[in-house]
Amino acid sequence: NPDLLPNITLGFYAYDSCAVLPREIEGTLWMLTGNDRAIPNYRCRESPALSAVIGHSTSTYSMVMAHLLGLYRYPQVSYFSTSPLLSDRTQFPSFFRTVPSDKFQSVGLAQLVLHFQWTWIGLLAPDNDYGQEGIQVIKREIWNSGACVAFTEFIFNGMFFRDLTRIVKVMKDSTATVIVAFSTDIYMILILEEMLRQKVTGKLFVASEAWSISNVLSVEKYSSILTGTMGFAYHSTTIQGFEEYVNNIHPYRTPGLTWAKIFWEEAFGCKFHDEKNFTELPGSLGNVCTGDEQLESLHNTYNDVSSLRFSYNLYTAAHVIAQSLHDLSQCKDWGRELTSKECSTISNFHPWQLLHYIKKVRVKLDNKREVFFDENGDPPAVYDIVNWQRTPEGVIKPVKVGSYDTATSSEDMFSINTSMVRWPRVPLSICSESCPPGFRKVARRGEPICCFQCTPCFSVSDSVDCTKCPWDMWPNTQKDQCIPKAIEYLSYEEPLGMALASTSVSSSVIPVSIFSLFIHYKNTPIVRANNYALSCVLLISLSLCFLCSLAFIGYPQPEKCLLRQAAFGMVFTICVSCILAKTIMVVLAFVATKPGSSLKKWTNPRVSYMIVNVCSFIQLILCIVWLSLSPPFPQYNTQTQPGLIIVECNENSPTAFWFMLGYLGLLATISFVVAFLARRLPDSFNEAKFITFSMLAFLSVWVSYIPASLSARGKYTVAMEIFAIQSSSWALVVCMFAPKCFIIVFRPDMNSKEHLMGKTPNWPPNCTEW
Repeated sequence: NPDLLPNITLGFYAYDSCAVLPREIEGTLWMLTGNDRAIPNYRCRESPALSAVIGHSTSTYSMVMAHLLGLYRYPQVSYFSTSPLLSDRTQFPSFFRTVPSDKFQSVGLAQLVLHFQWTWIGLLAPDNDYGQEGIQVIKREIWNSGACVAFTEFIFNGMFFRDLTRIVKVMKDSTATVIVAFSTDIYMILILEEMLRQKVTGKLFVASEAWSISNVLSVEKYSSILTGTMGFAYHSTTIQGFEEYVNNIHPYRTPGLTWAKIFWEEAFGCKFHDEKNFTELPGSLGNVCTGDEQLESLHNTYNDVSSLRFSYNLYTAAHVIAQSLHDLSQCKDWGRELTSKECSTISNFHPWQLLHYIKKVRVKLDNKREVFFDENGDPPAVYDIVNWQRTPEGVIKPVKVGSYDTATSSEDMFSINTSMVRWPRVPLSICSESCPPGFRKVARRGEPICCFQCTPCFSVSDSVDCTKCPWDMWPNTQKDQCIPKAIEYLSYEEPLGMALASTSVSSSVIPVSIFSLFIHYKNTPIVRANNYALSCVLLISLSLCFLCSLAFIGYPQPEKCLLRQAAFGMVFTICVSCILAKTIMVVLAFVATKPGSSLKKWTNPRVSYMIVNVCSFIQLILCIVWLSLSPPFPQYNTQTQPGLIIVECNENSPTAFWFMLGYLGLLATISFVVAFLARRLPDSFNEAKFITFSMLAFLSVWVSYIPASLSARGKYTVAMEIFAIQSSSWALVVCMFAPKCFIIVFRPDMNSKEHLMGKTPNWPPNCTEW
């Protein structure tokens, strides 16, 4: 790159620890010393300076290196160490990596599981830092999302065969069909071999990056188990110009001849002749490398640069260091201007100075991806989501079907093309089947929340709680949606309301007809003898009694609720007051005819009017107090009957209502008692008998109404009161006026003064005149 460190060449030392921890420590000190042996706290090589260290690939070894390098503030960039512990800046202040932390991968794997709505998951991991840390994050994410873990199994180092058998048996017996394996391919081989032995099928693995693209596992032997596996792999890309560079490598013309010869021997499976070893015999080396082999003719992993993953992370690490050195050489800083004394040259700088630039570095690579580090030394996490699919040759191959990129917005962070995913069967990993609409989930005792049973309840699908419908709605038969409740009131449109309304109107005509009859025959003896004025008032009141029942039919509007009970009470009070006045006048008329009686002055018609006015005025006061202090109002009753809104009038004060009705009953009772005592008065037409019958019928109706109204519900309570009004009104009409009308219309011969005085020829001899 001509724009990056122009005229500067970067070199490297390579040290192989052979995965031995003491040699790792020795190699780190060797690089710091700059000599062929390790001398702690000494730097023997002055030039060229050690800029940074790339490595190690294993997290445990990187931690050992980071503890040493951190003491001297030497930048360390790993391309394969993924342990979340390395993000601790207190312990590892100079550690960076171009590979994401396993924390990001664990969160992404949990999101992958939840994306496919798998809620019953098995977890499998080796018993080391890598497995323990990764599984804990996955488990936390799964629980936080509402999914559940069916089992968690750890593969121990040096595991006995019976322990391996037990783990696979747990997997086989579990109802979880999806297993997240946060492991390496070495441990997975043990598990897969045991699964083949126990003939375990029907399980789908979700793979961590450590084995998601493993060539060791993607063979035909394991295809019956691993086909369909989903997993995370490090982001793959191409390096511009790298293919041409690799194909132009030559063992005699490429810088770093030792490395070039090793590469050549591995690529072509040959061996170079060692010129220093004179004991080698011709033909003993087998296939001898000539250097004339053509790399373009090879098609293997050595020159396949179409999908680089680990190499790309190492390539990125080199670019990060190069860009940081370039920024240092340019005396570039962020936020302030540096003085000449503060600037360092590329040939003379301290490790901590380069560390400062690595913390701030931003590198844009050829694939337009920008690399930088957060406060913990971690880069943006970018993973490829792969799906293991069977090829026509019978092997399985990881195919990229999506990506997980934390550098993008939250909406685009997780993307997957489900149409590209291939499974042997659509996996369904749940502990319990979803509850259909109309049922709610009830957890089983002692089991995770994903294991539940369904009980009837109004709810949407998979609801935990019952959903309450609005007050004016209720659940349908399937209990999966709210429907409006039926509204009920005694209306004119329904048969019952029409019948009661027509009966009220037609019945009100009867008292008016009798009133007309009385006006026509007002001068006849039978009309005059029964207090013509009171009879007229009574008849008008009875007609209003029939008509007042119309106020109880139809929608209960506020005006209706306010006045209907008061109107009913007042007109019936006038009726009963008139009957009481007539009763008292009959008794007074009989007593006043006796010689020397002082009650004759009370037989004046004004006394009867006064009785009616006083009795009615008391009821009027009761009604005014009721309507003023606690007026009735319309209400929606949703408690009486499920699924029904009863629109009714709330009397507001039951005490006032029963007080009004009780006063009416008191007047009727007094009338009944007085008429009953006067029933045997010697009158040829004794009205006291008819009053007795009328009051008896009136009281019987309203006494029967009390239990009937308490047992009725909704519109039938209103219908019951209307029936009581009409029945009691008819009782008064029939008992009080039917005999009189019969005589007036059909027996005019009896409508005479002589008949009323008992002077007719047909008068029985045992009757006494008065």
